[in-house]
This record gives sequence, structure tokens and C-alpha cells, in this order.
Amino acid sequence: MQVASLSGVLKVILILLLIYYGLKILTRLFGPLLLRYVTKKAGEKFQQQFQQYQQPQSSPNNETTIDKKPKQKSGNKDVGEYIDFEEID
Repeated sequence: MQVASLSGVLKVILILLLIYYGLKILTRLFGPLLLRYVTKKAGEKFQQQFQQYQQPQSSPNNETTIDKKPKQKSGNKDVGEYIDFEEID
């Protein structure tokens, strides 16, 4: 059976604390840069989607086009029976 020595346990705790505080410092330094990069990329993606949405609407030669989806008929009109009820005090 192996027994942990006090110096080994203290070493592990010290290493874990150093890793924790090291990551904490690194996130404070590089967190804003990473956040700025992510928001920039998301903004570019939204702008690209917006431009793709705007392009099909412009029609050449001032023609008017109406894009309308045909209404789909509901196959099941019998949803259920309405039951009127009264509250009892």
C-alpha cells in the first residue's frame, strides 16, 4: 500500500494553485482580445446574411415581383369538440 507523503501533497496543492492563478491571469489578459475577435466574426456573419437577404429583393428594370407562398390547406379540420363549462364555487 502506498502512503502519500506530506511534501508530495503540498507539491500537488502548490501546482494546482499555480495553474489556477496562471489561467486566471491569462484570461484577464487575453479575454478581451478573444471577446473582441468573437464579436467581430459574429458581426461579419450577420452582415453577410443581411446582404444575402437584401440582394434577392432588388429586381432589374424596375419590375415588381411578388413572392408569396401558397397557403397549405389543413387536412385535419376536426380538432375536437368545444365544451362549455361553468365554475362551481
